[in-house]
Amino acid sequence: MKILVTLLVLVAGMMAPTQAGINARLSQYLHSNILAALVSFCVGTGALLIYSLALRVPWPAAQTLTKAPWWVWLGGFCGAFLVTVTIMAAPRLGATVMFAFFLTGQMLASLILDHFGLFGYPVQPINLWRTVGVVLLVSGLLLIRRF
Repeated sequence: MKILVTLLVLVAGMMAPTQAGINARLSQYLHSNILAALVSFCVGTGALLIYSLALRVPWPAAQTLTKAPWWVWLGGFCGAFLVTVTIMAAPRLGATVMFAFFLTGQMLASLILDHFGLFGYPVQPINLWRTVGVVLLVSGLLLIRRF
């Protein structure tokens, strides 16, 4: 099961620059990064609705939703920001440089989230080897950016 999840994450990672390129192209036709992001989210919402109906995923009770902490609703905002920024950045930076920066931001945030156990992540303190790994990633980013 762990191999399947790992492969799915790898494929999802491959989808990110693909999505950015597709959405950037869409923005040229719509003349708006924001509208391209909106269309992307509408298509994604429709796909998820169909998928959840096909799998007969039960809907939660309204009471369940009101018990959730306020910050669980920020995921959609994070996704909207991410998609809009990649639409704007893709044609300016190219896929490799854009996602090198993207990956660097992900790693820095991941270190902090793990260190403090934020949003339900298990606590994994920042240590020398994790720091070295991020430094190597940032070094790779600088090489990609330069060449």
